[in-house]
Amino acid sequence: MATKNKTITREDIVSKYMEEVLEKGQKPKSVYHFAKENEFTEAEFYAFFGTLEGLEKEIFRLFFANTVDLLHKNADYHEYDMKNKMLSFYFTFFEILTANRSYVLQALKIDRNPLKNLVQLTSLREAFKEYVSEILTDDYRLEQEKFQKFQEKALQESAWLQLMMTIKFWIEDSSAAFEKTDVFIEKSVNASFELMNVAPMNHLIDFGKFLFKEKIYSKQ
Repeated sequence: MATKNKTITREDIVSKYMEEVLEKGQKPKSVYHFAKENEFTEAEFYAFFGTLEGLEKEIFRLFFANTVDLLHKNADYHEYDMKNKMLSFYFTFFEILTANRSYVLQALKIDRNPLKNLVQLTSLREAFKEYVSEILTDDYRLEQEKFQKFQEKALQESAWLQLMMTIKFWIEDSSAAFEKTDVFIEKSVNASFELMNVAPMNHLIDFGKFLFKEKIYSKQ
């Protein structure tokens, strides 16, 4: 292979992989084929990733990492309560997903087995759960120490399920500028915090009405 002037970076490999998936509509057959077609060596690939599957997981983790980086650059974010931090995360994360929508849609339907497609989200899942733990405040923890760990884990898992629901809604959203996803985010986050607070059910009822309307009228 000819000597190259430019050393390939992790970001180069990620970009080339995303381009190949979009252009060919399928994953590369192997690291060998992927490297050869994009004019770098297998050794250069393995310097950053162990497998193609690891690269796929890293792409979604990078979407998350870029989201958090943007949030921390906003001075106001650090003063937000947990609810507003979560809303900020959602809106920023889905802006990044939308900027990469073609790849996300292709990647999450490339295998006939939906569970295999979801394996790509395992690194995102762990990073997101850690994020939830980091922004969790004492207002949302039980006073009894023996229940705190259990409650925190339950909140992490429920937050992850909520994020998955939102991704599914966004994938199916055909509204202009994905405005229905914005509504879904606001109503679902409000509803989840109502549950944590054991507060009045206004937001839960509002969210339920929104879901009912979407299921009934979007099919017409």
